[in-house]
Amino acid sequence: MHDAIGFRSELTGKNYTAEWYELFQLGNCTFPHLRPGISAPFWCNQGAACFFEGIDDQHWRTNGTLVPVATISGSIFNQLAKWIQEDNNTGIYYETWTVQGSLGPNASVWFDSYDCSKFVLRTYEKLFRLGATFKRNIQTNYTRLFLFSGEPVYLGNESTIFGPLGNKSLASDMQKFYFPFRSHQSYKELVLSILDMYGKVVLDKIFYLYYNFEYWYLPMKPPYIKITYEKIPLPFR
Repeated sequence: MHDAIGFRSELTGKNYTAEWYELFQLGNCTFPHLRPGISAPFWCNQGAACFFEGIDDQHWRTNGTLVPVATISGSIFNQLAKWIQEDNNTGIYYETWTVQGSLGPNASVWFDSYDCSKFVLRTYEKLFRLGATFKRNIQTNYTRLFLFSGEPVYLGNESTIFGPLGNKSLASDMQKFYFPFRSHQSYKELVLSILDMYGKVVLDKIFYLYYNFEYWYLPMKPPYIKITYEKIPLPFR
């Protein structure tokens, strides 16, 4: 469930990897920490671009694919490197979920994800605009996580919900919702938490989404949650 871009220099023979990663692991980006005595959830949802020498060939060939998709010049590469820094400074938070109204191709997209696959797609699009020509016979697939809901309801931000003058009833409900998603649980706790998650999301049709510093209520509906492996074509003229 990870996507990245590799580069190989024909001049030096060295390989490089560019990827956009959650800084504190996927679980911490998707759900918050609840701290004793503190009402507001604590989010560790920062994301950042990473660029380093080398490609883990064995990992990608074993767990995914490793194929050339384009040939670019050194000038395009240098322009891309500058753009990656700009992109990195623009979007600093990792968002796991894409929230849609239904499964259909014309479904309303309430919230879009901002994850590793979206970084790859943004980078391909930038390379295309810089003049790169992609191979049209290559199939690229991306893992995406979906939530399905009716129209979201805006709830507020941290201060309006959890602050001194906040909505204490809503704050309590949200803490109860996030509690079963906590990390570091025993096997028994995890089993009970999964049942609790199912009850809240599927039976009660409730999900609280944190997006761009704001909280939203999602009135969940079937199929509730779905993980897909989607084919998205490379840019072409």
